[in-house]
Amino acid sequence: MIRVCLVEDQTLVRQGIQTLLELVDDIDVVAEAKDGDEALRVIPHAKPDVVLLDMYLPKRNGLEVLKALRESGSLPSTLILTTFDEDKFVIGGLQAGAKGYLLKDVSLDQLTSAIRTLADGGTLVLPAITQRLLNNLDRFRCDFPSMETPERLSGREIEILRLVARGYNNREIADALTIAEGTVKNYISSVLSKMGVRDRTRAVLKALEAGYF
Repeated sequence: MIRVCLVEDQTLVRQGIQTLLELVDDIDVVAEAKDGDEALRVIPHAKPDVVLLDMYLPKRNGLEVLKALRESGSLPSTLILTTFDEDKFVIGGLQAGAKGYLLKDVSLDQLTSAIRTLADGGTLVLPAITQRLLNNLDRFRCDFPSMETPERLSGREIEILRLVARGYNNREIADALTIAEGTVKNYISSVLSKMGVRDRTRAVLKALEAGYF
C-alpha cells in the first residue's frame, strides 16, 4: 500500500479527494492536515510515502511547509496539488523539494498515476512545466546554488535526464532506451552525484540552468 498524507484546508475538497482515493486498492490515506502548522506536526509522525500538498494554506503556506520539512530532513515525496497555476508555486515548490505538480482539475486516474510515480521514486515534471522553467530561469536564478559541477554529464546521462524531465520513471526510461532498469538507476545515481543534488527534480532544475537542454 502507498501511504498518503493529504494537506488541504478546504474540508469539502479534502474529504472529496480522500473518498476518491479510498476507491483505489493500492493507496491508503493515513493522515490529513488542514493548515501548514498541522502539516508540520502530522507528516513527520505519519511518515507517508507521498504527500499531496495544497499551496494556499492557513498559518503556513505550502512553500513554507516544504522548506521546513526539507530543513528538518523529514520531507517525503511531495506532489503539489493546487488550484492556481502560478510560476512562484510551480518553480518555487520544485526548488523547495517537491517532486511533482498537478492542478486540482485532474482526473482520478491522473492523480493516482502521479502518486504511484512519486512512490516509485520518480518525479512529475511535465513538458509544459519544463518549458516554463526555461522561460523563467533569469527570474529565479538567484535561488539556485552554484552551477559548478566537478565533471560534465555524458551524452547518455543527458539523454536519461531529459526523460526524467518529461516525467518518466526508471522502468519507462529503460523501455524507451532498451536498457536494463538497474542500468538506469546507476546512470541516475551518477547524474545526482555529478550535479551535487539529492533528488531528480533538483537535477532537472540544475540541468536546465546549466544549459544541458
